[in-house]
Amino acid sequence: MAIFKSGNPAMNVFQNTITLPGSGAMTERGTLNKFFLLFLLVMGSASLTWKAFYDGVNVMPWMLGSAILGFITAMAVIFKKEWAAYLTPVYALFEGVFLGAISATYNNVFAKTAPGIVTQAVLLTFGAVIAMYLLYRFRVIRVTEKFRSVIFIATAGIAIFYLLSIVLGMFHIDIAFIHEGSMLGIGFSLFVVAIAALNLLLDFDMIEKGVAAGAPKYMEWYGAFGLLVTIVWLYLEILRLLSKLADRR
Repeated sequence: MAIFKSGNPAMNVFQNTITLPGSGAMTERGTLNKFFLLFLLVMGSASLTWKAFYDGVNVMPWMLGSAILGFITAMAVIFKKEWAAYLTPVYALFEGVFLGAISATYNNVFAKTAPGIVTQAVLLTFGAVIAMYLLYRFRVIRVTEKFRSVIFIATAGIAIFYLLSIVLGMFHIDIAFIHEGSMLGIGFSLFVVAIAALNLLLDFDMIEKGVAAGAPKYMEWYGAFGLLVTIVWLYLEILRLLSKLADRR
């Protein structure tokens, strides 16, 4: 039996797993292969909504619908990780539809003030992922229990803060700096981007520990799912940060 804890909400239930005889064990290569498959599914469905947006289709219902269905699917994966092999590809497709719609919207809104904002966000996200992987692989930053606790608390705090802003928004009370391009707003986004990037270290560490502990084969899908969740969050926060910088021009 292997027990894991992570700062990534999707990885928190990466625990109490049992490898059954003959079922195979989790490997890093297997997890990476499954992540790339999920990534291709995201890109494929994202390209559909991106094209639909520029063909004049109202993709807002697609964006809202895929966000809701994606959240439901993610919750199902988290609570029924044994189903990860079946549900994570579905989640990736929903996530792609959402990302394609929101990316096209940002690209259109900032076409004049920040041309290529989506391309910049994608490149910065890939750069951050590679940098975090190298920092983890060469042990420049070590994932200790204290480090893990700090990142977990910061991540939970951000989630609660965003939830609070949504609730207040229902009563027409806005926390302006979440969206505005003020120095406070930019500083907040930089902080969130940093926490999202540091969560990648926790994901890499959990996958490595899962392999070492002989976690069951289906946890490769769950590990890939957790990594995808963090990368998508990082991309969206970078996109938000770039939009705030564009507002200051």
